[in-house]
Amino acid sequence: MTALLTVEAIDTAYGLSRVLFGVSLEVAAGECVSLLGRNGVGKTTTMRSIMGLTPPSRGRIVWRGRDITGWPPHRIARAGIGFVPEDRRVFAELSVEENLEVGARAARRGGRWTIAAVGELFPVLRERRHQRGGLLSGGEQQMLTIARTLTGNPELLLLDEPSEGLAPLVVDMLRDKISELKAQGLTILLAEQRVDFALALADRVYVLEKGRVCHTGSAAELRADQALVERLLSL
Repeated sequence: MTALLTVEAIDTAYGLSRVLFGVSLEVAAGECVSLLGRNGVGKTTTMRSIMGLTPPSRGRIVWRGRDITGWPPHRIARAGIGFVPEDRRVFAELSVEENLEVGARAARRGGRWTIAAVGELFPVLRERRHQRGGLLSGGEQQMLTIARTLTGNPELLLLDEPSEGLAPLVVDMLRDKISELKAQGLTILLAEQRVDFALALADRVYVLEKGRVCHTGSAAELRADQALVERLLSL
C-alpha cells in the first residue's frame, strides 16, 4: 500500500495537557479509513493535528511524500487536504451559494467539484441556494459544510464526527452521500463515535484509547467480531 497520508508517531498537546501519545496511521489513495473511539480519546485532536490547527509537538505529518508538519492550515488545504469540522462552521449571514463561493476561492484548486456539481450531490442546497446558512437545519448545515469543502477539490477529505447530533434519517442520507463520494474515488479519513455508521463506510479502522492507537485492522473484521467491538468501543 502506497500511503497518500502518513501520520508518524505524533504527540499533540493543548498547553500543558497532552492529548496524543505516539499516534501513527496511514491512508492510501481511494481508501476510507475510520478513526474510532469514545468521546475524548483524541479523534478530533488527530484531525486538527493533520490540518495544522493544533500542530504536533513530536512526530511528522507526511502528505504525498512531503513533510507538512507545522504548515499553516490554508497551505495544507491548498495542497489538497479538506477538513469538515464537527461544529460545522457555516457562515450564518451568507447565503448557501455565497458559502460555497468562499470555499472555492479559499482553496484555489480547480477540479470537478464546482458549485453546480455539489448541487447535484446535495439537491437541497441547490434548492436553498439563496437562503442564509444560519437558517438551515443541522443536517442541511452539515451538507453545506461538506459541500463547501468539496468546492476546494481536495484529494483527501477529513470528516470529523459528521453524524453528531443529527436525526437518524439524516444520518442515513449522509452515510449514502459519503458512500457515493467514496465510490467516485475520493480518499476519506473519517472520525466517528457512531460505530455502525463508520464501519458501513470504512475499509480500515484505527481505534483510539486515551490518546493512543489500541487497535488497527480491516473494518470487515471488526464488523464480524461483536465481542471485539464491545471490548474496544462500549461505553
